[in-house]
Order: sequence, then structure tokens, then C-alpha cells
Amino acid sequence: MTDFTSNVQKISFSAERVFRKLSDLNNIESVKENFPADKIRNMTFDSDSCSFQVDAIGTISVRIVEREPDKTIKLVSEKSPVPFTCWIQLQEIASDDTRLKLTLRADIPFMFKSMVSKPLEEGIQKMAETLASLQY
Repeated sequence: MTDFTSNVQKISFSAERVFRKLSDLNNIESVKENFPADKIRNMTFDSDSCSFQVDAIGTISVRIVEREPDKTIKLVSEKSPVPFTCWIQLQEIASDDTRLKLTLRADIPFMFKSMVSKPLEEGIQKMAETLASLQY
């Protein structure tokens, strides 16, 4: 297993507001235009799962399997060429200052690790920045 972790991002809202929005994947539909349309297509959502197509990879589906209010959202892949788990971690510093960090743990075969590590590192960082830029 290989871990990829984003830099910590500052969000100017309470952890409760951030958690409430991110813990219901239906809310991502309202911000899907923030994701690069040339790389991510055919996004579908419900409260617990999300599915989308990524060029050169195929369809990826994820499901929320654990919610710790105002702290953690854990997602696992249901359909993916590489099995993975992703954590959205929140820490409230003040009522208008929440810190967000994403961690992706992927089961990457050794022979592909050097090929996919950089895109995964960049992707997890871009996703954290996108989530931090949302209006909660």
C-alpha cells in the first residue's frame, strides 16, 4: 500500500459546515464544474456514492463507508483499476478556520508505481485545493 497526502488546506468555515457539505456526495454535483472536464467526465452522485470516468483509466466509483461528524469522511473504491481508500480529515482551529487534509492509500502494483505516483500526488493535491476553495 502506498499513501499520498495533500498539503493542509485552510477553509474559512466551521468544521460542522464543511463536514455537512462533504459528507453528502450529492453536494458535489453543484460544484462539478470545478473539476477539469477534459479529465473527469460522466459524474453521477447520490448521498453515499459517486461515479465518474477518467481518461486513460476508466470508470471509478467510490462510496462513503464511515463518517465521524466534523472530523473524518472515509471513502473506499468500489470500481477502480487500483483499489484505494481515501480519507477527508478536518480539524477546526476556530469557528471560521478549519483545516482539511486528504490522504489516499492505494494498492499499486510495484511495476506501475513509478508511472502513477506523480499523477496521484498531483491529483490528491488538486482535489484538496478544490475542496478548500468551495463556499460552505
